[in-house]
Amino acid sequence: MKCCGLITTQKEPVPLKSIEVELEVKDHVATVVSTLNYQNQEDKPLEAVFVFPLPGDAAVCHFSAKIGQTQIVAEVKEKQQAREDYDDALSSGQQAFLLEESEQSPDIFTLSVGSLPPGESASIRLEYITELAVQADDGLRFSLPAVLNPRYKPQGSGGTEAATVQVTSVPASQIPYSLSFSARVSSPRPVSKVESNCSLDPLQYLNKEQTQATVKLAGGHKFDRDVELLIYYKDAHQPTAVVEAGQASAKPGSLMGDPVVMLSLYPEFPESVMSSLSSCGEFVLLLDRSGSMDCNMSESKPEETRIGSARDTLLLLLKSLPMGCYFNIYSFGSSYQHIFPKSVEYSDQTLEEAVKKVEEMTADLGGTEILQPLKHIYNQPCIPKQPRQLFVFTDGEVFNTKEVINLVKKNSGSHRCFSFGIGEGASSALINGLAKEGGGHAQFITGADRMQPKVMQSLRFALQPAVEDISLSWDLPKGVSVTVLSPPLMALFQGQRSLVYAQLTGESSEGAQGSVTVDYKLAGQPSKTQLHFSLKPAGDTGLTVHRLGARTLIRSLETEVALEMESETDLEKEEEKKNGGMKDKVVELSVQSGVSSTFTAFIAVNKVNCKPVEGPLLHRNVPTPMQFGMMYSACCRTLADCDAHDFDEEVAYCGSADFCEEVACCGSADFCEEGDQSIMELEYEEDESPSKEEPPRDPLLQLVSLQKASGCWLLEPVLTTVLEKTSEEVEKTKPAAVKEEVWATILALIWLHAFKTDAKEEWELLSLKAASWLRAQKAPCVAECVEAGNALLGCEVKKSMLGL
Repeated sequence: MKCCGLITTQKEPVPLKSIEVELEVKDHVATVVSTLNYQNQEDKPLEAVFVFPLPGDAAVCHFSAKIGQTQIVAEVKEKQQAREDYDDALSSGQQAFLLEESEQSPDIFTLSVGSLPPGESASIRLEYITELAVQADDGLRFSLPAVLNPRYKPQGSGGTEAATVQVTSVPASQIPYSLSFSARVSSPRPVSKVESNCSLDPLQYLNKEQTQATVKLAGGHKFDRDVELLIYYKDAHQPTAVVEAGQASAKPGSLMGDPVVMLSLYPEFPESVMSSLSSCGEFVLLLDRSGSMDCNMSESKPEETRIGSARDTLLLLLKSLPMGCYFNIYSFGSSYQHIFPKSVEYSDQTLEEAVKKVEEMTADLGGTEILQPLKHIYNQPCIPKQPRQLFVFTDGEVFNTKEVINLVKKNSGSHRCFSFGIGEGASSALINGLAKEGGGHAQFITGADRMQPKVMQSLRFALQPAVEDISLSWDLPKGVSVTVLSPPLMALFQGQRSLVYAQLTGESSEGAQGSVTVDYKLAGQPSKTQLHFSLKPAGDTGLTVHRLGARTLIRSLETEVALEMESETDLEKEEEKKNGGMKDKVVELSVQSGVSSTFTAFIAVNKVNCKPVEGPLLHRNVPTPMQFGMMYSACCRTLADCDAHDFDEEVAYCGSADFCEEVACCGSADFCEEGDQSIMELEYEEDESPSKEEPPRDPLLQLVSLQKASGCWLLEPVLTTVLEKTSEEVEKTKPAAVKEEVWATILALIWLHAFKTDAKEEWELLSLKAASWLRAQKAPCVAECVEAGNALLGCEVKKSMLGL
């Protein structure tokens, strides 16, 4: 057995030279134009294959290629037909370009650049539009994915496109292409600021109202991580409606021929209802323990791993759960485990057992097979009067994304799902899909982000009264009818945006108005939110709203196809195939709107100046950046697989033996399928660096770990250490008539409010639980305790601040 590494770029040049990205953000919709510049520097004709990520809900709506002065615009075709056209073009010496979406995950695309003659250059233009998600701090998040972590394919899973989703990735320092990135932001409301995980040039305002601005990445940026922008508007929580005129050349009555409206709803619920957090529920926490969870959270914090941050977050989450609820914790990799056989009642005993098990969890379970633990969870009977809330923590490196999301959708009536994407390269399709189909909320934790505040915001959502029986009703002028393109609203959360797309058919008069009413039940009481809007089409929107609406409908239909395929008999499948079914509707809609789908692809063929290909067509896989810290080595199956090449053993190779003669694939251990002997045995490289000492534990987490399930603290030496006082000092200042646990709890609350105000969103729920416990004790001398505690800790926290 001989270990082999990446074939260096000096021996096989990578044909992608540069990427240029222009971003235009209008309110909360982003249009992204990427230009990829290729050059064949070899002496033989070349086919370049680039597997790369896009946001999971992006609508790819334009694809073209420029060779010399020749511009070729791609068309959307049924996927198999597009592939055949591509192969036919290559075999006849024509240049061809094929862009297709993965059948397993909607955030992975494969771009094939075919038959580039020696010395030839090609410029590929790719355009997509996407909605921007609202974050915990009200910022709109845009992410330009750079890192495509290899996706783990479970043993025995189907799929005919294994070759097309093979990901070639290298350490970021070896990426041979550059990135230039600029953004233009406009909104009816002023742009207050734009932040990024990468260095930016100063924000430039284009008008005195500050409603338009531009920003660029600072010079010298290496495309070695996802580029993330957070855009903040003043008064962002305003409901809006945008009506877009239909395409003049499209048939009236069709989706592209009729006007389409995009509603942006921000429900506001009564404070009296929202302040009463639920004290019941079944909380099921599902933690990814695959090998890639051992990666660092960010380069700025090399000591903090994904699994370490997740452990700390689970501790905080467990301590913040209300008395009276039920809970369980699952963890998964190639297999899965659970702490309790079934969900148990929340108590000091069960909490202590769970915390102990969580502290022992490491990223040692191999691959990323999330489907089986989800099936096990859904097979457990729900507990009466305890609504199930599922929290999923993963770095999102799964192959069967659509299968996972469809399972969540099938069980959406029994639970809400809150998802958390951890680290660079987490699949946006998986994280957003879990929350969308599960009626919950999605969060992404990247760079120097802290996981804890984002998770606590989702816990607040989970503890809010559930909004039930949601329905839409429309009031439109006579002669105008509506077809809703979006799936039914499954969830509404305080201050969070919900988007609805609808097709408007029929003629309306100048200045006509319409309205939509959202009816729902909140805490058992009927409520409604209404939005009035003008039917006059907005100017300068292109076909953005139509394409986003088409994308929404396409995704819904694709899900229906998948669910039907699961439940149909062979005879029913044959009958549907004969009659033309839901899949044909998706293809028709995709071709009509020019928006990508699972069943279609973009194909462009250059029929000008074609020459027969001389010699074999070389296959080159363009690498994507690999997440830092993920370095593995793998042995090829036979010595013969390696002998033909002089490999660079400093960089690891991971993939099938068939890929040894291409630009090598390198990535996480998750990507190698354990049971497939035709691939290889995986082994971690030995880390020869001296072992690092564990960093001291955060005092806040230490204090949190000492809290009991009921909300109180005990007066013990570990607590006094966190307070930086001796046991004698704490005992000596305790008012005589007060119980020790009351005194300890008041001291802990004072310490939190005095010294950890910057992390209040992390500990606020457990402090409310502590205050509730204190009130139930009806302890005497509370005011005296607060005064004594302030004197001891050297601060001035008022009793009212503690919720007492």
